[in-house]
Amino acid sequence: MGKPLTYLSYLRLDALLSLQQPRSAGPEHDEMLFIVVHQVYELWFKQVLHEMRHLRGRLQAGDSPGSLATLRRVLTILKTLVAQIDVLETLTPMAFNSFRSRLEAASGFQSHQFRELEFLLGHKRPDLVAQHPEGSAGRRALEVLLTEPTVFDAFLQYLAHEGHAVPASALQRDVTLPVVPSPQVQDALLQAYRANGFAAQVCERLVDFDEGLQEWRYRHVKMVERTIGAKMGTGGSAGAAYLRETLFRPLFPDLWDIRSRL
Repeated sequence: MGKPLTYLSYLRLDALLSLQQPRSAGPEHDEMLFIVVHQVYELWFKQVLHEMRHLRGRLQAGDSPGSLATLRRVLTILKTLVAQIDVLETLTPMAFNSFRSRLEAASGFQSHQFRELEFLLGHKRPDLVAQHPEGSAGRRALEVLLTEPTVFDAFLQYLAHEGHAVPASALQRDVTLPVVPSPQVQDALLQAYRANGFAAQVCERLVDFDEGLQEWRYRHVKMVERTIGAKMGTGGSAGAAYLRETLFRPLFPDLWDIRSRL
């Protein structure tokens, strides 16, 4: 018989806890915090991707309770992602600069999991696929997601399943393209809100998610600004200037555009 399963072996803690390897000589005290927080972010991104794929399936199946439960979990995770920025902001500019040069070309811009999340949510940009090494796991994942329906596509299927008049052009759109606003889709959304059923609740939770992700982006920008100011980011990115360009871009523009008509 093999060894009995333990907390240590189930979570593979020996492997997990060996992955924090500061590069600075000494090492610099604050580099450990930087590594741990970003590794934790990647673990949460993995979980959010897992949940959003599940949400896509629940929406396609017309499962209102399952969709709402999954959204509730993801919204709770988003609060944790925002709260982690409070921890990062304990890292002063001087403390970060003490090891920043050792990051070399490493940059959060290279997080393929965050790009996967954007693709899954409808913010598809084929040019970003080529920025990941050919044959890498991240590039393969993005190539697959580029051709798959987004969460919003599944949501439109859900609305049609609930009896709302989603236009055929929206249900049959080219899913490799970004989601763009549609007056006809907005009419179907208004119908769902006025019916005041499960579909309206799903609409509001999707708005909550969109707002929560925008909040995380904003906090992330301000954290970068207070840490490195207007300096270029590692890896050649524009730093805070690039991040500011990502602010206030809703993932589900139709759900925002109808606010003045409700």
